[in-house]
Amino acid sequence: MEKGNVAVKHPAEVEIQEGKMYAWCACGLSKNQPYCDGSHKKGDLRPKVFKAERSETAYLCQCKQTDDAPYCDGSHNAL
Repeated sequence: MEKGNVAVKHPAEVEIQEGKMYAWCACGLSKNQPYCDGSHKKGDLRPKVFKAERSETAYLCQCKQTDDAPYCDGSHNAL
């Protein structure tokens, strides 16, 4: 599976709201990390669109190497 460019080597702590749709940047090019801003149009990776199952603090991957997208799985620790 193709991985995106490393944007930052730590997760983004964000508040997500139950039922709301989010577009997580998979390519690493967005200037609005961890969310998509359309920069992927320069490549093949597309954002991961997801619906929050509950309102909570989430840790979204910014290194783009996670196997649990959009959530951080600690992959940044190996970079």
